[in-house]
Parts: sequence; C-alpha cells; structure tokens
Amino acid sequence: MTVYLGRNKRPGFTLRPTLRLRLTLLNGILLVGAGAILVLLAWLLVGDVMHPSVGLQPGSTVTLTDGRSVDAAQWQEALVDQAAREMLVKGLVALFAIGIIGIAGAYAVAGRALRPLHIVTQTARRLGEETLDQRIKYSGADDEVAELARTFDAMLDRLAGAFESQKRFVANASHELRTPLAVMRTEIDVTLSDDEADVAEYRRMAKVVRNASERANGLVDALLVLARSEAQSGRRLVRKVPADMAISVTNALSAVKAEAERLKLDVTTDLQPAPVVGDPSLLDRLAGNLIENAIRYNHLLGRLWLRTGTLNGQARLVVGNTGYEVEPGDVPGLFEPFRRGGWERTGSRGSGLGLSIVRAVCDAHGGTVTAVAQAGGGLEVTVSLPTADATPVVAASAAVPRAKGLGVA
Repeated sequence: MTVYLGRNKRPGFTLRPTLRLRLTLLNGILLVGAGAILVLLAWLLVGDVMHPSVGLQPGSTVTLTDGRSVDAAQWQEALVDQAAREMLVKGLVALFAIGIIGIAGAYAVAGRALRPLHIVTQTARRLGEETLDQRIKYSGADDEVAELARTFDAMLDRLAGAFESQKRFVANASHELRTPLAVMRTEIDVTLSDDEADVAEYRRMAKVVRNASERANGLVDALLVLARSEAQSGRRLVRKVPADMAISVTNALSAVKAEAERLKLDVTTDLQPAPVVGDPSLLDRLAGNLIENAIRYNHLLGRLWLRTGTLNGQARLVVGNTGYEVEPGDVPGLFEPFRRGGWERTGSRGSGLGLSIVRAVCDAHGGTVTAVAQAGGGLEVTVSLPTADATPVVAASAAVPRAKGLGVA
C-alpha cells in the first residue's frame, strides 16, 4: 500500500503494482496453486484406496474397543468418510499456513533481490551537475541486477565526461570571445583618453578593432557551424543533395592559394571523383578547415598533399602536410574543441575549432575521420563518407587550377 499525501494526489490508500508486489503475488499464486493440487490429489487417493473390501462376507461384523459389534462394510465406509474429511480440513489449514509463510518469504526475497534497483533509483534521484561522481558500485552476485548496475555506472561515466567536456567548451569559448572584446575595449579606451591623439592614431585603433572584430566574428561563425553539425549528428541531414568532395577541395585550395604561395609550399593533388550525398556547405567547410589547418601549421618550403577518390563504397579525402612534430598520443585530442596542435588557448593560431567541425560534419554525414602523425612532423587526416549512388556530373580532377608557384601536380 502506498499513501499519497501530496497536494496533487487523491488522498487515501492506493495499491501500487510494483515489481516486488507482482513477483510476490506470482510466487504466492504458484505456491498456493501447487499446494491445492496436492491436497486435492491426496483427498482423491484417500477415497480411492480406503474403500470397502469386496472380500468381506455378507453380514461380517467388527468388534470395537467399547465392545460394540457393527457391520464391517458400514464401519469401513464411515472410516473412509472421516479420513477424507480430516485430510481435506487439515490439508486446507496446512495450505493456508504454507501460503502465508511462502508469500511473506517471497516478499522478503524479492525485496532483497530488488534492493539494488532501489539503490539505482535513489542514486538517479540524487544526481545533479554537482553529484555526477556518485556510483552504485554493486558488489553482489554476477546476475542481471549486477549487469544493470554496471550499465548504470557506465552511463554515469559518460554523462560526467559529457558535462565536463561541456564545461570546458563553455569556458574556452568564453575566453576566446572575451579576448578580442577586451582588445577592442582597451584600444578604444586608450585612444579616447589621449587628448593628443591624431587621425593616424585613430586609424591605427580602427585597424586593431577591425582585426579583433574579425577574429570574434570568425569564432562565432565557427561555433555556429559546429553547433549546426553536431545538431545533425546521428540524424538525417536537413539538406541532402549530390556533391563531390573533390570539388570542395578544389574550391578550398583556390581560397588559400595566396597563403600557400607565401609559404612556398609544394602542393600535390590527386583528385579523383568522390561522390557523396549531403550538405555541400558543410562539406566545403570540412575541406576548407582541413586545408587551412594543413597550411597554417606548415612551415616554409613545406609540403601539402591532397587526394580524393572512392574505396570499398566510401568516398575518401586525404589531406597531409609537413610541419611541427605531433606526438601520436596527442592526435585524438586534436579533434576536441579549442585544441591547436597540442596547445590550448593560443590566440595566434585560429580558433581551435577546425578539426572539431570536421569531426562533427563527418558524424552528421555518417562518416569517420582519422589522423596519423607523420614522422619528422606534420599530420595526415583521412575522411571517409558513404558514397552516393549517382556519379557527379562535373569531373573534379579536370577543374583543379594549375596555379603558378603552387607546384600542383
């Protein structure tokens, strides 16, 4: 029985069909049913076995202990009736007692067996942002309840990791946005407080503010793309049209041609058609981020290689570069937000969201992305997405510009 005393509950007693009560009732019904069948069989056996013997001679008598003589057949029939009645009454009494004891025992056993479930419930009720470190830590028998407890603890580990990652993401995003805003405010305050500031000083201040605003705007755009990609991860894309990753690479390479020429990079391309179905704007951002990172973290006279094509039903994009040495153990962390080649919160090298956006776009398209640190420095990133059924109309390999000074092959 459960008493509801809340304002929104109807007062009175309400029978709550809990799992413990249902298990107890099931065990009680089975126990009482089996006992009733045994009592009925015993009662029938008494009536069948203790019947008057057909071998008695007519007129046979039986002398009782009190000296009375009665007809043997009548005496035996009376004895059978009395034994059957006593058997039935005592059997029902025993069945009632056994039923009560069995139901009470089943209720206790079910409660003990379901105790870990109550612990799970209480832990879930106590959970909050500040109590995600609590665990069940079940130490009983290795049964289904133990499996449930381990699964619940594993889920809490994932939730705690997600909350911690979210906190770190918000803190980093706040820091990244605060920096350009602080730069703009400082420059404006310093310039306005200088009574002798001339037009040249105001121009210099305007350039600094413009650069800081561009950095803040780029960070906001990157955050929006990341949020949009992660929102579509594991679900159907809002926009799904035929696209070719080779064309995305071509467009991204054209956009960074000046920077590649400045570093005098040796760019090698092998762009075969890589048809996919997805959001072209997200795919363009994916290719653009990979190529921009490959150039940003490269060095003078370095190398950049780009390959697209299909393999085993997957459209593949490979972007590799020379550059700073990356520890193999640091490679998985590069796909976390605000990680820049192993350094966090270094404003000189982008927003630190490039590879995070790449991973989110891959997830949204049902693909994968992997990275391998190169011996001597640099990184090679491989993106694999499901290929489209239709072949793209434009052959991307024919559209690759042979820019002078890029060394495009």
